[in-house]
Amino acid sequence: MAAISINQFAKCITCHAWSPDQSMVALSPNSDEVHIYRMSQDKWERVHVLQRHDQIISGIDWSTRSNRIVTVSHDRNSYVWNQEAAEWVPTLVILRLNRAALCVQWSPKENKFAVGSGAKTVCICYYEQENNWWVSKLIRKRHNSSVTGVAWHPNNILLATTSTDGKCRVFSTFIKGVDARDSRTGSSSDAKFGEQIVQLDLSFSWAFGVKWSPSGNTLAYVGHNSMIYFVDDVGPSPLAQNVAFRDLPLRDVLFVSERMVIGVGFDCSPMVFAADGSGIWSFIRFLGERKAVSSSAKYGSQFSEAFGKLYGQSKQGVGNDGVEHSRTRGGIHENCINCIVALREDGSSKVTRFSTSGLDGKIVIWDLKNQEDLSVYL
Repeated sequence: MAAISINQFAKCITCHAWSPDQSMVALSPNSDEVHIYRMSQDKWERVHVLQRHDQIISGIDWSTRSNRIVTVSHDRNSYVWNQEAAEWVPTLVILRLNRAALCVQWSPKENKFAVGSGAKTVCICYYEQENNWWVSKLIRKRHNSSVTGVAWHPNNILLATTSTDGKCRVFSTFIKGVDARDSRTGSSSDAKFGEQIVQLDLSFSWAFGVKWSPSGNTLAYVGHNSMIYFVDDVGPSPLAQNVAFRDLPLRDVLFVSERMVIGVGFDCSPMVFAADGSGIWSFIRFLGERKAVSSSAKYGSQFSEAFGKLYGQSKQGVGNDGVEHSRTRGGIHENCINCIVALREDGSSKVTRFSTSGLDGKIVIWDLKNQEDLSVYL
């Protein structure tokens, strides 16, 4: 089985992140606190509680090099936590937001982090040594609604965002004095801070969960219309593909290799998508299930199923040969999965282990090494 560890930490988990050595996990139990757990004698023990926010914490990221935790909250604030002796000391980040902060991610070099917000803006935060605080530069007037996801390109300059206006955008975040010019490559070589590189209008619904592939050549994000989008050659003339699936929408995605993506969301089970030798992406199967849904049924009549559900009819009574029997929702997770985090091995760009958390309060660790049918994509 792909799941190798199942742990119940709370009634509900908003988000989670792992320490650099993966010996500790920080999570928000759908409150204004961050709980840090450490494995001790084969069980998880709570060792720290970070208290500074006033409302629900909506994003956590733990840097792998500097061992710093960044948190954002609906209270419009962000803090960077540094471990001093046995305590975690917070440093306030000047975000200048008038709406909730929704998501956060450290840049690859960890000299910046990005915050998406309900104020239709993205904050690019960096440290000012002179004043001993974190300040932000804002990308404004580009989004028409809340920013639901942020993802850094491996070059530390480009930033992809998703929004509830249905669009995915890529921006330059070059900051003089923070970034080196030689780190800017490709079409963004002359781009200034906040300049939009490309806007992708592939989804006609809310967009979530944007991620770059390890090489930065492919971008993936999901829509609330049960579709996932893959974009190659991000720039003036991008090449886009979309994969529609019969099941409930996704909330987040993760590249485990250049050719395989794991999607998680309202269906409560991770979904595997992979590209064949010609670069065509497709849905493979659910993790934790031995048998995949047949391709003919997988892309059957979505309308017929939705129409039948609307009027209380069973899928068998719809009368469409391309509609499969209902699969049981859930499995290991019993509610929506809202967060997926890679558990990387040192020096490897591939991911064979990752963790998921959801509204059921569980954190599940998954291992792909023993999945023989998926090894060809790793």
